[in-house]
Amino acid sequence: MSLPGMDVAALEKFLRDHGVEVRGELRVELISGGRSNLTFAAADEVSRWVVRRPPVAGLTPSAHDMAREFTVTSALQDSAVPVAKTVAFDAEGSALGAPMTVVEFVEGTVVRDQDDLAALTDDQVHAATGELVRVLADLHAVDPAAVGLGEFGRPAGFVARQVKLWASQWDRVKTRELPDVATLHAALAEAVPQHSGASIVHGDFRIDNTILDATDPGQVRAVVDWELSTLGDPLTDAALMCVYRSPVFDLVLGSRAAWTSDRLPGPDDLAQAYATAAGRDLGDWGFYLALANFKLGVIGEGITHRARQGSDAGSAAERAAEATPEFMAAGLRALRGKL
Repeated sequence: MSLPGMDVAALEKFLRDHGVEVRGELRVELISGGRSNLTFAAADEVSRWVVRRPPVAGLTPSAHDMAREFTVTSALQDSAVPVAKTVAFDAEGSALGAPMTVVEFVEGTVVRDQDDLAALTDDQVHAATGELVRVLADLHAVDPAAVGLGEFGRPAGFVARQVKLWASQWDRVKTRELPDVATLHAALAEAVPQHSGASIVHGDFRIDNTILDATDPGQVRAVVDWELSTLGDPLTDAALMCVYRSPVFDLVLGSRAAWTSDRLPGPDDLAQAYATAAGRDLGDWGFYLALANFKLGVIGEGITHRARQGSDAGSAAERAAEATPEFMAAGLRALRGKL
């Protein structure tokens, strides 16, 4: 069966050219795809790998940055942050016609939706959530320069640039006028903290972007999906993790996300757990929550915009923008201290 975006013979040649021994027939199957990067599982008679490449259509380089993902994963190999072992990187797209990363396959469980979550007991959910928060704190504690990531981003002015970036993105993808967007943007621009922290940030941290141990979900085997990572303010990561808990995030994902389940700790409890694990003061927390809501509102709008342009079909994509007013209103409440 043909797999869009995959050429098995070319992948096998690439692996061999990079010193990877392929024993027997190489078999490849699609694990996940769609709006995100395409993820394939490849296996021979002995070994298993994960291959990732950008989507076949609708490429947006900044959102599907293979080089960024491979760089940060390689740098974190010997850190306290669990990541897959890196194998090879095709920066030029010589094998598949697009950049590609290859890492070792990590055995475990990915909890994407509430059906997946139903397989875990309440104690396991509690343990997994606590471990996820600890892993995020561990990531933010890594010294970027010590792992070769000193030039991985520009942490100075990061938050102000984020406010400007997502406002510009709104102008590109809006499907209607929403007064709350301009109101929230102006309020965020006025409230940018004078001082902010600097660390490696994941950019999309929640349970379904990790692999949990299959027998002990309280252990994170690997953090995945690093294509949005950079150097920036760690509180943007923590706040996004908390805002992802909003039930309307289901509309953005088009599914009943595991991370929105009421079986998990609420946003305030997550924030406090992070502050304790990271030893960080949550100063200007309302600002960071507002920025995260602003970002997710724009993302939801963008999904529906692309659906109407024909690049992201389906009723779920068409409905994603229904979440946008909710996120904008929540952002304004957070900034005004009325959570």
